[in-house]
Amino acid sequence: MDQNISFLFFFIFLFFSCNNESSIKENNNTSNNSSTVEIYLLNSLNDSRGYCLDILGYKDDANVSKGLQTHSCYSYQGQISIDQGFDLSRISQKEFYIPHFKVCMEAQKIQESSKIDLKECDKNQNQKFILQTNGQITPESNLKLCLTASTNFKEGGGGNPVHLIRDLSLETCDENLSSYQKWGTRKSN
Repeated sequence: MDQNISFLFFFIFLFFSCNNESSIKENNNTSNNSSTVEIYLLNSLNDSRGYCLDILGYKDDANVSKGLQTHSCYSYQGQISIDQGFDLSRISQKEFYIPHFKVCMEAQKIQESSKIDLKECDKNQNQKFILQTNGQITPESNLKLCLTASTNFKEGGGGNPVHLIRDLSLETCDENLSSYQKWGTRKSN
């Protein structure tokens, strides 16, 4: 009988150990996710949900080879979407990194009208951006250029109301364009 009780205590111990380990893993995952932020235009323009940096495509099916755009923020759904989530700690290191897809924001060229791509992170000059205290996102190598949402928009393929999309490019920083050039970070809407 003593052997049966020892056996029973062993299984109870094992059960609680596994549950505690599972809780620890969940807490660690939560803390990792807490450093994920969306990058949004400070001016919501014509979409009450606001515009966020976004990968073309939908969530897991987003296509990193098609680059970045601005899109209606998904945080109104209660969380940051994987195709809009950036690692906050890496922004301070001049790297706009999307952890789910393991890619970094990269300018095609450091010049006006350049489009914004997503590439494997390699710390090249076209991947180094600074989130300035005034909300402008500028390439480290040319602080006169700003990440800029297009003044034109188009409707996306879903949402209620329908999601809205604006192209992104580097343009000369200009106070007259501040509604399209000033960005912030947040954990959710």
